[in-house]
Amino acid sequence: MKKHEKYPKLFEPFTVKRMTVKNRISMAPMGTNYGEQNGEMSFLHMDYYEQRAQGGVGLIIVENACVDFPLGSNGTTQIRIDHDNYIPRLYKLCESVHQYGTCIAIQINHAGASALESRIGMQTVSSSDVPSKSGGCIPRPLTKEEIEGIVKKYGEAAKRAQTAGFDAVEIHAGHGYLISQFLSPTMNHRTDEFGGSPENRARFAKMVMEEVRRQVGPFFPIFVRISADELTEGGNTLEDTKELLTYFQEEADVIDVSAGLNNSLQYQIDSCQLEDGWRSYMSRAIKETFGKPTITTGNIRSPKRAEEILEKGEADFIGIGRGLIADPEWVNKVEFGEEDNIRKCISCNIGCAGHRLAQNTPIRCTVNPLVNRWEDKTQKVVKPCNVVVIGAGTAGLEAACTVAEAGCQTFLIEKKDVLGGLASEISKIPDKRRIHDFVDYLTNRAEKLPNLYTFTETEATGKLVKCLKPNIIVNATGSKPLLPPIEGLHEWIDQEGSRVYSILRMIDSLESFPENLEGKRVAVIGGGAVGLDVVEFFAPRGADVTIVEMLDQIGRDLDPISKLRMKEISSKYRVREMTKTALTKVCESHFEVKTPDGGIEELTFDYGFVCLGMKSLSPVLEEIEETFSNDSKVEIINIGDSVRARRIIEGVQEGHNILNVLRKHGYLANK
Repeated sequence: MKKHEKYPKLFEPFTVKRMTVKNRISMAPMGTNYGEQNGEMSFLHMDYYEQRAQGGVGLIIVENACVDFPLGSNGTTQIRIDHDNYIPRLYKLCESVHQYGTCIAIQINHAGASALESRIGMQTVSSSDVPSKSGGCIPRPLTKEEIEGIVKKYGEAAKRAQTAGFDAVEIHAGHGYLISQFLSPTMNHRTDEFGGSPENRARFAKMVMEEVRRQVGPFFPIFVRISADELTEGGNTLEDTKELLTYFQEEADVIDVSAGLNNSLQYQIDSCQLEDGWRSYMSRAIKETFGKPTITTGNIRSPKRAEEILEKGEADFIGIGRGLIADPEWVNKVEFGEEDNIRKCISCNIGCAGHRLAQNTPIRCTVNPLVNRWEDKTQKVVKPCNVVVIGAGTAGLEAACTVAEAGCQTFLIEKKDVLGGLASEISKIPDKRRIHDFVDYLTNRAEKLPNLYTFTETEATGKLVKCLKPNIIVNATGSKPLLPPIEGLHEWIDQEGSRVYSILRMIDSLESFPENLEGKRVAVIGGGAVGLDVVEFFAPRGADVTIVEMLDQIGRDLDPISKLRMKEISSKYRVREMTKTALTKVCESHFEVKTPDGGIEELTFDYGFVCLGMKSLSPVLEEIEETFSNDSKVEIINIGDSVRARRIIEGVQEGHNILNVLRKHGYLANK
């Protein structure tokens, strides 16, 4: 097959003004918390972007840079472009990216009411005194003089970007930041020339666009990012946005089409159930209306889907964000026929959105343990090493593949007839199907390693493991449902003919549940991620769902995107939420629960689910430790859920960290 025969549109160059992009893949701007505390690019941050350029991306749009510090600051360590002293490192960044033939733009932004008073040390500002999200701080409205001053700062920031060597600049006019706060009727309640009519609400955006053009000249590409549909009550629809754009799109060379505000974040940072390229109808509508190139984004993981969008003329660039966090080599793998080796983003939003937005920590990735660092993949063991991995869930697979790639003779033992462990099971739930992409990636990776021997339907024993003459043993046997000693629970759960299910039996029974469950009562005990998976399956089918949680809130430890998704489902399908409520007894057709006031309530059900989390499962670890108790040269490592039930991200990281064990024992050279 010729180089671009399979995806000709995807690898077709595209010219905007004096910038020619070598392919149609654009890395979407995403905050990282990799910047220095003073707003400079860190060298780690530059490496992160350089990896994606090396991976073949045609255009990188660097995450939003602050044009007005501290008032317009967004994020814990947001990069800045409000002063000339930031130019040198930005120049270095551009230089690093350009060496791979990749074009680079930077997004410039003012957070407005999306800033946090606790971080900036003053009251936030906006178009009006309306918070940018539910429960947010109340901002003060900007004066006309302040608006004009901020407009000038956008222009100066764009000029610095041009000086630093960027090929283009993107103005952020979406996602509930300052320009968006003027555009959206949900936040703009002004009565002067900046509020009311669409023309007035678009005035600030128009002023910014014109000032940026004045500063950078006629030949420098200007992109503008918009929330084409705000997807929130009272917000701009696609038709509204098209009207607004008539007033400020003239100086835009490319329109970057996104969606959502802070209160609809699950449509901005897409939740896992949304289809590949689900927003492409928006970019098509904008492109057809204004005749300008567009970028579309939205859970695009499949190169086939990306090519289809381009072929249909729905967009001119495919924006990929989290997919390039997950696999910096996505473009190269597509270009050179290695699609089955793509480590696809599973849209879990844990290491990226969860870390950055909920924890204020640097981004990480569930499926990519190397998201923020280089590693020499050519480094091999310097002496023979046998590794036995017990359990082929995601942690065990990552460990086995990692050590096999380093040259170890590796034996992977799995009790079941399939690989992937709990991840493989959970992915059977329709809205969690993307998780199986990671299982497929790990399985494909394992199959291509000639020194990795996989034994399925095999029970690990001390005797078997000893026969394999291991130097290192990795226990990764996973977890099982937590079933505490509650009256009636063990008598009813998962029994033949019983209406009481654990999550694993629920998954095994998916095909037996009717599509239409109107009139059926579903009770779910446990308001964590597992219980909410059950709600997500049954509520849209019309069931009358009640969810019970001992703590004071449902989904307490979820990432912010999943929280919003579940809040939306709960509201739409009228799910009854009972917090500070404990299960006391399980009966054939009802649960007895203790309510916050100390009373006992019966929850009658047609289907009852007990989802109180998972607990570690290490059935052979003690036997293995006893078998090798007198052999000091064999190291036994316990990783993943078999240490403590957690998420995929922790197990995968621990699986990859087995390289450090090899180094400790001299099998690999020290870093």
